[in-house]
Amino acid sequence: MKNQILKKDRKFIWHPFTQEKNSNNPIVVKAAKDERIIDIDGNEYVDLISSWWVNTHGHCRSEIIKEISNQAKSVEQVLFAGFTHEPAVNLAEKLVGLLPNKLSKVFFSDNGSTSVEIAMKVAIQYWYNKGKKKNKFMAFTGGYHGDTLGAMSVGFSSGFYEPFKEIVNKNFFFNFPENWFGNNQVELSEEESINQVENIISKEKDDIAAVILEPLIQGASGMRFCRKDYLNKLVKIFKNSGIIVIFDEVMTGFGRTGKMFALDHITEKPDIICLAKSLTGGYIPLAATIFNEKIHKEFVDSNFKKTFLHGHTFTANPVACSAALASLNLFAKDETFKNIKKIEDTHKKCLSTLSKKSKIKKIRILGSIAAFDLNDDRFKYGSISVEGLKKEFLNRGLLLRPIGKTIYLMPPFCIKKKILEDCYKIIEEVIN
Repeated sequence: MKNQILKKDRKFIWHPFTQEKNSNNPIVVKAAKDERIIDIDGNEYVDLISSWWVNTHGHCRSEIIKEISNQAKSVEQVLFAGFTHEPAVNLAEKLVGLLPNKLSKVFFSDNGSTSVEIAMKVAIQYWYNKGKKKNKFMAFTGGYHGDTLGAMSVGFSSGFYEPFKEIVNKNFFFNFPENWFGNNQVELSEEESINQVENIISKEKDDIAAVILEPLIQGASGMRFCRKDYLNKLVKIFKNSGIIVIFDEVMTGFGRTGKMFALDHITEKPDIICLAKSLTGGYIPLAATIFNEKIHKEFVDSNFKKTFLHGHTFTANPVACSAALASLNLFAKDETFKNIKKIEDTHKKCLSTLSKKSKIKKIRILGSIAAFDLNDDRFKYGSISVEGLKKEFLNRGLLLRPIGKTIYLMPPFCIKKKILEDCYKIIEEVIN
């Protein structure tokens, strides 16, 4: 059975972020439960990256499955132009209730890239509706906001998009002052970054529609962290300059940083927030872009040309909205933030031990996310060395996907302390 599946997979399927020439055979998954994935041969893997950062409460939670099943029995899908339904209304109300007061209007879509595209298009049309032409964006170097063309244009500096550099919009980038435990140069990096921002604004302000930021943690560029005080200062500069601030919390949202959203760590707030990935707990694709009312009101007009003419077939899918509501309800039932604190404490303890026994550097930890770099330049993104490392982790029962020489952990919130400690012991054995 396994060989048949693999043969068909190789014949018909094109996997994401995969070079078929030197990749390992994919693992045929048969089941999953809590923090574990089980393959067709019965081998178990601890899902230390929450299946690409989406699974929050663990695999196959009965509470979420029940709501998905119940909703599918009544209405599974309905167009969202001219129609509405209770799951979408309740979810929008729930999300707005979790966010700062001014973030109050929810536009649903189906994944992180589309949530970012919506934010960018709205930012441009907001100024257009006000009679101004502003179609440029600012963003961190090394950022990643998705793989659609607009999202690529503000993440181009991440290095993933070389074939498309001639067709993406040219925007303005400034340094991300990454930080880690023991970094004595971070203040200088922050000062340089702020100077770059102020210089760009002084020259290009009239063309800039918005700035888009991954708050506190850049994901795909290697789990790079910045300091909260720096982010707060940065957002204030943009707000004072009249530039729309977009937070891409596709990865950081829903508890990953130890608070419900990364924006909860700072006092200055964005004008737009993009959410996806963990919105449904990892069960069904769904995204939301949430705007302050100041932006939304510029689209409410008797002139039809001011309408935001954008939509997706599965916008606010009822089954997905029901899954999201069930996932959000589990935060209270499971006392999830207590679990996240235990995970964070375990990260700190285990990485302190690991740093004394292994050649690692740049340790950073926030909430359920931990990362460190291997002190070995052979491990470059896409290299055979990294593929070998991934395979060795899988052979030891760990699902980890190093980003070049960066190894990161982002486990589901249900993981027990002892299991996580045992995983760190295996990581130590592998990298040594």
